[in-house]
Amino acid sequence: MILPIYLYGQPVLRKVAKEITPDYPKIEELITNMFETMYNADGIGLAAPQVGLDIRLFVIDLEPLAEDNPKYSGFKKVFINPKIVESTGELVKMEEGCLSLPGINETVEREEKVRIQYLDENFTPHDEVYGDFFARCIQHEYDHIEAKLFIDRISGIRKQMIKSKLNNLIKGKVNCHYKVKPV
Repeated sequence: MILPIYLYGQPVLRKVAKEITPDYPKIEELITNMFETMYNADGIGLAAPQVGLDIRLFVIDLEPLAEDNPKYSGFKKVFINPKIVESTGELVKMEEGCLSLPGINETVEREEKVRIQYLDENFTPHDEVYGDFFARCIQHEYDHIEAKLFIDRISGIRKQMIKSKLNNLIKGKVNCHYKVKPV
C-alpha cells in the first residue's frame, strides 16, 4: 500500500524516533509499504518519520542507480534501530534532495565514511562500514530518525534563499506526482 509522505512542517519530522522491538505491530507489512511508497515517489531512501511514524526505521534501495553505476546493484537494505557509531574521512559536498522537501535541492557536506550498527528486517544485528554515496544515503536517512533534515546542514544564507519554498510547503502549495500529507 502506498502511504502518504509527510512534508516539511509536519511535527513528526522534528521528533527523535523511538526504538522498536520484534513485536512491533505489522512490521513486515510496514517495510513492504515503505519500499512501495519510496518506489512510487522515485526515491532511493525513506525513513519512518516520513510516513508519519516516530520509530527508528529506514529503507534504502540504490538499484535504480545501478544502470549508470553497477556498484549500487543489489544494495537494498532495511535499517532498524540504527546507530551511527563513527563518521570518518573527508567532508564531501554533494547535492541532496528529499521526498519530504519536494522541489528543494541543496549542496550538503557529509563525512565520506560511516560505521553503523543496526538490525535488519529479521532483527539480525549488523555492524558495517560504508563509504562514498552509500554513506551519504545512510546519513541522510539517519538524520530523519534524529529529527533532522538536510536543510539543517546548509548555511543560513542558503536557508534564507529557500525560505519562500519552505513556506509554500507549509502552506500546502506543492506539486508532487506522489501522495503527500502537508501540514
